Amino acid sequence: MFKKILIANRGEIACRIIKTAKKLGIKTVAVYSEADRDARHVELADEAVLLGPAPSRQSYLLGDKIIAACKQTGAEAIHPGYGFLSENAAFAKQVEDEGLVFIGPKHHSIAAMGDKIASKKLANAARVNTIPGWNDAIESAERAVEIARDIGYPVMIKASAGGGGKGLRVAHDDKEAHEGFNSCRNEALSSFGDDRVFIEKFVEEPRHIEIQVLGDAHGHCVYLWERECSIQRRHQKVIEEAPSPFISEATRQAMGAQAVALAKAVDYQSAGTVEFVVGKDQRFYFLEMNTRLQVEHPVTECITGLDLVELMIRVAAGEQLPFTQSEIKREGWAIECRINAEDPLRNFLPSTGRLVKYQPPTQTMEAAVPRPADGGVRVDTGVYEGGEIPMHYDSMIAKLIVHGRDRHDAIAKMREALNAFVIRGINSNIPFQAALLAHPKFVAGDFSTGFIAEHFPSGFRAEDVAHDDPDFLIALAAAVNRRYLVRAAGISGQMPGHGVRIGDDYVVVVRGAVDKDRHVPVRAEANGSVNVTVGAKRYEFQKSNWSYGQTRTTGLCNGQPFTAQVERQGLTLRVGHNGSRIDALVLSPRAAALHKLMPYKAPPDTSKFLLAPMPGLLADVVVQVGQRVLAGEKLAVVEAMKMENILLASQDATVAEVLAAKGSSLAVDQPILRFD
Repeated sequence: MFKKILIANRGEIACRIIKTAKKLGIKTVAVYSEADRDARHVELADEAVLLGPAPSRQSYLLGDKIIAACKQTGAEAIHPGYGFLSENAAFAKQVEDEGLVFIGPKHHSIAAMGDKIASKKLANAARVNTIPGWNDAIESAERAVEIARDIGYPVMIKASAGGGGKGLRVAHDDKEAHEGFNSCRNEALSSFGDDRVFIEKFVEEPRHIEIQVLGDAHGHCVYLWERECSIQRRHQKVIEEAPSPFISEATRQAMGAQAVALAKAVDYQSAGTVEFVVGKDQRFYFLEMNTRLQVEHPVTECITGLDLVELMIRVAAGEQLPFTQSEIKREGWAIECRINAEDPLRNFLPSTGRLVKYQPPTQTMEAAVPRPADGGVRVDTGVYEGGEIPMHYDSMIAKLIVHGRDRHDAIAKMREALNAFVIRGINSNIPFQAALLAHPKFVAGDFSTGFIAEHFPSGFRAEDVAHDDPDFLIALAAAVNRRYLVRAAGISGQMPGHGVRIGDDYVVVVRGAVDKDRHVPVRAEANGSVNVTVGAKRYEFQKSNWSYGQTRTTGLCNGQPFTAQVERQGLTLRVGHNGSRIDALVLSPRAAALHKLMPYKAPPDTSKFLLAPMPGLLADVVVQVGQRVLAGEKLAVVEAMKMENILLASQDATVAEVLAAKGSSLAVDQPILRFD
């Protein structure tokens, strides 16, 4: 076994690998960029080596520097995590050539599976189901149209070196095939330096289901069941679960056998994932093989009780797999939600900055530790309260994982865990995750990869979160206000006759956009517990632990446990539960009547400005003062979290002033241009 390993990564996956290394008694070396100097993975490791400036290409993608750091610290092996250099065959070979161990598959296996065209040919040879299509590079758009007609529309046009949704188009006719081919080719060349494009049949109502495989250097290879990854937004996974609620036992075994056959065909020696697209008829086709640890590996760890990082390390050290296929367990149900730093109400634009509050739900499971018999909640993260979410890397804050008896139990646990997850200072996608988990089609397991595009066609809006009992939020606001008044009434030194007096009748003013407040009369009485009446409904709050200054509250409402978030912002109470949120004033009837008479203060007119939609780097300003621009014309480019965001003119205008210089850092809503 290794005495010391270097982790060539950052964030949550670096912290995750360190946990297993510590369990095995292995010393760890972290590498970091200048932006990550105070990062959590640096603090957790035994040693840390600075690689260079913040951009990945000047730090985490420098293979030579990483190998030099490995030798400098005496580490014997390198774990690449996922992303960065994890699927770089040249880097894996360089590590091996330097006499070090790459904790992952051999370089020839990475190379064989890294090219989509070559991997599809290998899959065919290994008798793995592949989608009908044209597997050689296509030379022209006209030829692409001919091939698409032969296969039959709809077809999928894909870049051979593509990934993460780049270099991918679906075509339903000749025109879309012609345009899609050119777009894919250009995108692939700029993103990957490889313009080869191929075409395959588009599977209708597809599910994205992947098989976890594990091989060693002694010829053994097994599969660790499947993961359902169909809930995706723009080809990026949002929720993953294991097992799949869709496939039959026969399909599961057939997919597993084919995944193992493919892994054996390339002499696979590590953890890897074979991804399949599965049609509504349960016919499945090979998509690609990810020759690394997956982001969603914790759900497999939960249902099998295995530590995948430990198994990767042991295999890399030359050990045999300690079990056979028949000995692999499948217990309960696991779900993972990716908690990302993005604003779902602003079309999921990146949200960077300081984590003013970061309070994850109570963990009852942990990576690298045996799973409790009754399951629980696990949080894998690389951040901490007060830390920065930098603009240079991906948007993941944490992975929230639950394990339950069955799928309904796991969904219920996940909804409660999301209610308890407090993140402030930046925006997160927690409300969106809550909406997905509450959707009847998701609960029924009736979805495909088009689920989000189908049910949220205009993006995500606050009204898309349908709370099963909206009056609960109003009642909770009234109950918390009652607790606040009881506290205020008990403060000493109040002048006789002028102390805080507590009544029972209130009006909850639910704040709305553009002067659309809603006034809801309530009655709040306290006699040990707090009883709130909203219309014909009665809510009894018991054992609530909310206190002034605290965000998260738990307790019983009508005998049922709940977790919610309540915080005071001036005179307003912000109440959140199950993804829904209200801003409410709890007033006496007289104060509410006076409030109705208050004039509405309109927000400032910003129509003459181009505002930064997110924090980021102003990569380019493509217009000049005095230039006439038309609606839809490109104005500027903002870079954030590995994404380029092009800002377009919303109307015809003339540029009056450039307010931010190229290369400057932008805050959200910072003016970039002013128009006449």
